[in-house]
Amino acid sequence: MERRGIDIALLVVVLTLVGLGLIMVLSASSIQAFSRYGDTYYFLKRQLVWAILGIISMFILSRIDYHFWGRIGKLVLLMGIVVLIFVLVPQFGYIAGGSRRWIVLGPIVVQASEVAKFALIIYMAGYLAYKNERVRSTLKGLVPPLLVLAFVLYLIILEPDLGTAISIGVTVFLMLFAAGVRVAHLGLLFLGSVPILYYFMMGESYRRQRLMAFINPWQDPLDSGFHIIQSMYALGSGGLFGVGFGQSKQKFFYLPAPSTDFIFAVIGEELGFLGAALIIVLFFILAWRGLAIGLNAPDLLGTLLAVGLTTMIVIQFIINIGVVSGSLPVTGISLPFISYGGSSLVVMLSAVGILLNISRQVRS
Repeated sequence: MERRGIDIALLVVVLTLVGLGLIMVLSASSIQAFSRYGDTYYFLKRQLVWAILGIISMFILSRIDYHFWGRIGKLVLLMGIVVLIFVLVPQFGYIAGGSRRWIVLGPIVVQASEVAKFALIIYMAGYLAYKNERVRSTLKGLVPPLLVLAFVLYLIILEPDLGTAISIGVTVFLMLFAAGVRVAHLGLLFLGSVPILYYFMMGESYRRQRLMAFINPWQDPLDSGFHIIQSMYALGSGGLFGVGFGQSKQKFFYLPAPSTDFIFAVIGEELGFLGAALIIVLFFILAWRGLAIGLNAPDLLGTLLAVGLTTMIVIQFIINIGVVSGSLPVTGISLPFISYGGSSLVVMLSAVGILLNISRQVRS
């Protein structure tokens, strides 16, 4: 093993995404910020504070040996579960958009599922690395982590937040694959999850409406199909070069959540195909560097942490882009590093900090 500097390409890409995010949060949120608070820069100022905190966290974690996380995985998981339980308590959980996903602590608002998925990945990486032989050889070895996964997903679905639950499930599935779990066991896990996913997708009327709107949004253009249609209007209006920074029309109360879940639609409208393509290319580079760090990590713990944290970011990016472009049913998933949201930004930057530490210790 050779000590080296941090992965500069990963660092530059992430900081570029954060910078672009701040610019686009200003544009996408300015109308709502002035309407609600009389301050065009209200959301930008808050996001800037979170960005500074997140970057500080990233650099601190880049200096902490990643093996530390393997040793305290259970404690981190416990903290994540406590946060998920707290958000379901009416005195602590804040409801917005029909979901109880946030804990309000004075001026600080924390999205519980963001903390929990980070904690779960830390725990899973440690468990799968330190008990690898047991996990690879028998189904019984998979029972403890799968029970933990099921419990965490159940708490998240109670919020309700099925989109985040699905993204976490996919992330853990890929971590199991990276850990060397038998393909037959993974196949059983996948087949067993399909009816459960179907039940949760079809068990609530609003989820069925979203699925029908995904299939044909024009069937109900003023209600269930409204989000998708307005988003496609925004993307289609941008053309190749966009209508210009700050010139979006869809952010004038047409697009739902223009600075959070649908900020990519504003990017497509204002910066055009080229601006949207730049964002996609930056995420592809991030995925490449993250997985390269995992493949060259000095041990299995480093590999699993890198795979889990990179997948967490990339899956969220894929779901967000899919929703905004009408390729996936609408769900409340933000665009990493770019969407407005403090807890998400800090968690994502913290994850990059751990990736950067692993990159310091990659094999030559």
